[in-house]
Amino acid sequence: MNITSIMIAWFVTAASFFAISKLPIGVDIDSPDKTFTAAAALGIITVMVKPLLTFVFAIPNALTFNFFPDFFTFVIGVICFCLAAYFVQGFRLRYGIWSAIMGALALSIVSNIIYRIVPI
Repeated sequence: MNITSIMIAWFVTAASFFAISKLPIGVDIDSPDKTFTAAAALGIITVMVKPLLTFVFAIPNALTFNFFPDFFTFVIGVICFCLAAYFVQGFRLRYGIWSAIMGALALSIVSNIIYRIVPI
């Protein structure tokens, strides 16, 4: 990845954070500048934690004969979303894990919609 695609991904994630903070799902972000901080934190946490969690979830994935690989990927995304909310001041999950589940799902949907509009 070059720096341009990283910056585009950061802006798309920040715009998605801003959009989902306006939805009544319990994801609260204090200000627009916190959306950029939350997007950067989510990106860094995902890069650092996702390989470790993928390794940890390899055992349950193998035990279920790989029937639910997308489920475990989603769980890893929710964990990263929770960690980003924990580390960024001004980014809160009002209803706890339920807000993280709905927020991760909404972030995925909104980001995909924006990526379809913005050419990379």
